[in-house]
Amino acid sequence: MTLAPERRATPAPARPVRPTTGPLVDQFEFGLDAPICLTWELTYACNLACTHCLSSSGRRDPDELSTEECKALIDEFERMQIFYVNIGGGEPTVRPDFWELLDYAVAHHVGVKFSTNGFRITPERAAKLAATDYVDVQVSLDGATAEVNDSVRGRGTYDAALRAMANLRDAGMKDFKMSVVCTRHNIGQLDEFKAIADTYGAQLRLTRLRPSGRGADVWDELHPLPEQQRELYDWLVANGDQVLTGDSFFHLSAFAEDGQGALPGLNLCGAGRVVCLVDPVGDVYACPFAIHDRFKAGNVRDGAGATDFDTVWKHSELFTDLRSPQTGGACTKCSAYDSCRGGCMAAKFFTGLPLDGPDPECVKGNAASSLEARDRGGLPGTSQDHSHKGTVRNAPVPLTLMRRPPSGACDESPLVPGRSFG
Repeated sequence: MTLAPERRATPAPARPVRPTTGPLVDQFEFGLDAPICLTWELTYACNLACTHCLSSSGRRDPDELSTEECKALIDEFERMQIFYVNIGGGEPTVRPDFWELLDYAVAHHVGVKFSTNGFRITPERAAKLAATDYVDVQVSLDGATAEVNDSVRGRGTYDAALRAMANLRDAGMKDFKMSVVCTRHNIGQLDEFKAIADTYGAQLRLTRLRPSGRGADVWDELHPLPEQQRELYDWLVANGDQVLTGDSFFHLSAFAEDGQGALPGLNLCGAGRVVCLVDPVGDVYACPFAIHDRFKAGNVRDGAGATDFDTVWKHSELFTDLRSPQTGGACTKCSAYDSCRGGCMAAKFFTGLPLDGPDPECVKGNAASSLEARDRGGLPGTSQDHSHKGTVRNAPVPLTLMRRPPSGACDESPLVPGRSFG
């Protein structure tokens, strides 16, 4: 994989010609003129310290984009006709100008979905959100009970999430999202999650646990077991028309036989092709789950007091490389390759597996030997850590409920109707 410069994008050779006909997956593999979904980590500041935080958030970076730089970036998003921006962090609502930037984006026809832990979604804020077009809200909840949720998100976070959803429901907001990161401890709660979402008039969104940020430290303990992967797949096949996944689980499509039971989605890693991430200081990464120097394409600051995301997206050496035809490595010999395309790039990288090899959660078991042989001391780790250095008031508490074996048997695709915009 080609490495990109530290801060600015270097002009690269012309991109391969994108086909204009044929399956969407073949066209999108060569990249688009603008990302369909862009994730923007507005700040690394956070009032929590979730054990699986993919961006190792906690403390604000003093070099964050200013309010004016953020507005200039929104202007670029409008010019490029980016479909929508998924704002996260950190906790975006702790940034003092968050609501000002939200209003600015709406006024400039840039759709916004923002993720929140819910602590600051008061009845007054909920009413404002319910009355605002082009805005969606995603409330994080990683356990259907306080014991499971608070073990990874922190004390009181379960109650805060439910309170926020109640405020949004009472304000009349429809189809906001309840977002769940699937872990070893909550796979058995899928029905309960759906019931909670229905209670508050929310859409359930399930996402995959990625081993990035602090998530790399707990992945071995939290990622679903092989039999739970099958349980999750079966549940998605039965309930997928009512649940959003953002194409997180296309690696599970390898369970399908003869094309029956394949999960809807592109079944394609969209990193640098249809999605990317902009971090609080303007660095652009290929994937929201790969915040590491290896996947940095450039920076939106142009050095002259302006922003230039357009150049990074269209001409960075890293993105050009990602949009070139990929070999697929050993996975091309697998009968399930057309279903999973080798799985998640970020999951492979942060677990120390080769990027052209199988996904660490390959349902065919093709990564098992590589996982056993890897040098755990030589794993990449995060390029940056914004974790709190001191005590956090809402610190996670140890989980004891699910230390027994699981009772049940068993990663931005914004392109699939009914599922994609989750």
